Amino acid sequence: MYKLFLVEDDPGIAESIQTLAKSWGFQVDTVSDFGRVVQEFLASAPHLVLMDISLPFYNGYHWCSQIRKISKVPILFLSSASDNMNIVMAMNMGADDFVSKPFDMAVLIAKVQALLRRSYDYSTTAPVMEHRGAFLNTGDCSLTYGGERIDLSKNEYRILLCLMENKGKVVSREKLMQRLWETDCFVDENTLTVNVGRLRKKLETCGLPGFISTKFGMGYVIEDCV
Repeated sequence: MYKLFLVEDDPGIAESIQTLAKSWGFQVDTVSDFGRVVQEFLASAPHLVLMDISLPFYNGYHWCSQIRKISKVPILFLSSASDNMNIVMAMNMGADDFVSKPFDMAVLIAKVQALLRRSYDYSTTAPVMEHRGAFLNTGDCSLTYGGERIDLSKNEYRILLCLMENKGKVVSREKLMQRLWETDCFVDENTLTVNVGRLRKKLETCGLPGFISTKFGMGYVIEDCV
């Protein structure tokens, strides 16, 4: 099931969109604190964002640019400010499409479905996962921390993805090796140890010591709280 994150301050419009989207099989999270849009976006981990332009505190352009710093999740603007200048501004800020208010709900759903088809290979993995301010983007297999991109090898990315998917749970070495075997890469115990060691060193170098903990005789874990 795809999840949408709705940033709309008109309760009537928000309720209508949420009801319609759910009837089409989407899960919908709506923003509750317009001063913490990015934090709620991360907590939601949606596949697509529906963003109004005129909002309390900061406008949709601001939040779009903030989300773009950490994620390539598709963003669809909804606004009554539909002149060419606003459309161009939205696209320049990183939006993927624009729907003018008032809009036909059928058109909105069609736009959402088209964006999802173009953006995902029907993956159920959340587009962005966060821990201790580090953001793992499953769309382009990148890790960012403090605004800096950390280059990961293919195996390092897959190891970190598995650990973050199971945050707070110990992941055995056998499960990690099996996860890598599912791809085109065969690894043995020594290879896994080397890859985990390199990944840890990269995390420590960028300011994330202790990001991955070892549970001796059990495996590795990313703790929920550090």
